[in-house]
Amino acid sequence: MRRNAEQGQDGESPDGARSRSWLTRGVAAVGVASFFSDSGHEMATAVLPTLVTSTLRSSAAALGVIEGVSDALTGVAKLVAGPFANDRERRLRMASGGYIVTAAATGALGFAQTVLQVGALRATAWTARGVRSPARDAMLATLAPREAYGRAYGLERAGDNLGAVVGPLLAAALITVVGVRETLWLSVVPGLFAALAITIAAAEARRAPGGVARRVERARLDLRALRAEGIVRPLLPIALFELGNCATTLLILRATELLTHDGRTRVAATSLAVIIYAAHNAAATGAAYGGGHRIDRVGPARVFAAAGAVYVLAYIGFASPAHSWPLLLIAFLLAGVGIGLGETAASVLLAHRLPDHLRGSGFGLLGAVQAFGDLGSSLAVGLIWSLVSPTAAFLYAAAWMALSVVATVATGALQAERRD
Repeated sequence: MRRNAEQGQDGESPDGARSRSWLTRGVAAVGVASFFSDSGHEMATAVLPTLVTSTLRSSAAALGVIEGVSDALTGVAKLVAGPFANDRERRLRMASGGYIVTAAATGALGFAQTVLQVGALRATAWTARGVRSPARDAMLATLAPREAYGRAYGLERAGDNLGAVVGPLLAAALITVVGVRETLWLSVVPGLFAALAITIAAAEARRAPGGVARRVERARLDLRALRAEGIVRPLLPIALFELGNCATTLLILRATELLTHDGRTRVAATSLAVIIYAAHNAAATGAAYGGGHRIDRVGPARVFAAAGAVYVLAYIGFASPAHSWPLLLIAFLLAGVGIGLGETAASVLLAHRLPDHLRGSGFGLLGAVQAFGDLGSSLAVGLIWSLVSPTAAFLYAAAWMALSVVATVATGALQAERRD
């Protein structure tokens, strides 16, 4: 792969002076921030359906609109905020501010008295998530040595996925003890810990080699410059991957329907499906961390191709009509490995390819591709599920994942890494 033209700005000297330990205070702080932040908003996500449908006596349709609009705003925010994160000082403020707003808006859900207020607060929290994401990812490339990008981004993704395990478990325990609104209020606590951790990371980034760089005055999404740096090569297979990456709620629904069998009630099937889903998030945690180490040895393209291949196997499992929880567990574990490897490798692919002054734009564009690709995938899978069958829907998703593997090979990414 082509070497970054601005190694000096990244604090990497030609003689490898930056080959010190990769797990610095700043890198660790980013991982801790992702863990606490995801724990907090996953606590809220776990009880949000109850708040909307039971406490506020609204409908599942209202919940769907709230979540759909919020997810779309996340994608838009990533795309718009990305160019502002090209400037190093600005990205640090964006990252810290984004975590604070996410925590505050999520905790404030406990005070909502109407569905409209819930929608506004959820949209605010998710927009802040979108704003902070490219800033955090660009900052992480400043904190980590280039040869350890895989481990650094793997640690961040592992923290995020581990939060997705801990958050719902905390919510399940708290809701029975203190109630729905009180659980939402308490979700602000891990969010504030996340804000503190990212502030520590920002302080470390200012002290990092090359931490004081020329100011990027004009914030714009320079597609021509991004294309000149070769961003199309990694983005094509990533886009195909995301077109097959449907929402995990559809995986849970598939498992619930298949497990409602042989005398097992719908409630029991749902409970078992959620437990299996927790195993999915645990697998994603391990895959992100272990995959990050693997990326630094063999390159991100190989790991990204492996992620697509693993997802193909997972979707074949979900396409199967078998009413077997061990088979579903295997499918969920494979999907967890796929997302853990895929998200980590995608971030490293862009971090390797782009110079520092374009990384904000690049990560913003990546976030938009992921958000809108996931939305398109979920809509298509849901439609095929309803009109044809769930088997056809998951085979459709598997086809996109297979195409992403082919595209990774066809774009020459593997060969480029061998030459490097």
